[in-house]
Amino acid sequence: MRTTLFQAILLVGLAALAGFATFHLHPRAPSLWAVETPLAADEVTVKQVQERWGGRVLWLDARPREQFEKEHIPDARLLNEQDFDALLLELLEELQRAGKPVVIYCSGQRCEASRKVREKLLTVVPLEDCYILQGGWPAWQQAQKR
Repeated sequence: MRTTLFQAILLVGLAALAGFATFHLHPRAPSLWAVETPLAADEVTVKQVQERWGGRVLWLDARPREQFEKEHIPDARLLNEQDFDALLLELLEELQRAGKPVVIYCSGQRCEASRKVREKLLTVVPLEDCYILQGGWPAWQQAQKR
């Protein structure tokens, strides 16, 4: 009886380990939940950025400077809450003449920094196309693995 129980626990453990490894190593691993979070009116996905604009958007990184300096989306500009006024002065001309959509991202799905930066930005610069990247930096990284 003890041997059979031990074997059953061992098999379940090995199966769980194999599933865990496959999920984290597979390049197109499914999400852990069946229902995707619906997009808010001001949100876009990485896929939509590629489909709608061919990736030609002005990326704004709302994360802290240390994270931005470590890594960021190519050609992204830093515009975070901590240094908003100083950074906005540097970006103002580019924002006004960009002529392309602006997409703001932060550290993750529940990160509110991109939303706060968007709100502040829209009070200063009247942008027609200004969006939040759903899923933030992790969503961008995941899309690059595919």
